Amino acid sequence: MTLTSEKSELRARAMEARSAAAAAPQLAVRIRAANALLGTLLADHAGDALAALPLSGYMPMRAEMDPLPTMRAHPGPVGVPVIAGRGQPLAFHLWTPDTAMVEGPFRALVPRDGVAMVPHVLIVPLLAFDRRGYRLGYGGGFYDRTLEGLRRDGRVLAIGLAHAAQEVARVPTELTDQPLDAIVTEDAVIRPVGQ
Repeated sequence: MTLTSEKSELRARAMEARSAAAAAPQLAVRIRAANALLGTLLADHAGDALAALPLSGYMPMRAEMDPLPTMRAHPGPVGVPVIAGRGQPLAFHLWTPDTAMVEGPFRALVPRDGVAMVPHVLIVPLLAFDRRGYRLGYGGGFYDRTLEGLRRDGRVLAIGLAHAAQEVARVPTELTDQPLDAIVTEDAVIRPVGQ
């Protein structure tokens, strides 16, 4: 089996697992629990500088774990990713709960009036993750390119946000795959082995 087919097969299984997790009872309770853990992780990371910490979240779609409670509560600048084009890293535009949103590429909501920002922490959506910190995304490579560039330019913290049911034994990887620094689920903050 090729790496491409292995990832495609895992993507199909992961989408089913994530959809089932999102449809399971007590979703609102699990979202609150995940966001509480995420908020604590951010506070521990930034300390007294939390209000100055530029954070990027995402507009949840397709049964993704919802980061909006953390985004709304964050005292510093918050952005969301914007797809600039195929094969390019993501751009980030400022967001507030009152920001007018429009449908962007791949049907993701983006700010109508884009004001660029550079995040120091990224909350990253995913289909599947493993304990090594690797994530399986939708296959466009946008977050991998973005993290590679941000890490080249300085320190950035990448936090995967997921349902616990999205964990797999091993995500197939290639050289371009960027690991996450932490994964937050409704059950735990997972620090990848070796980090």
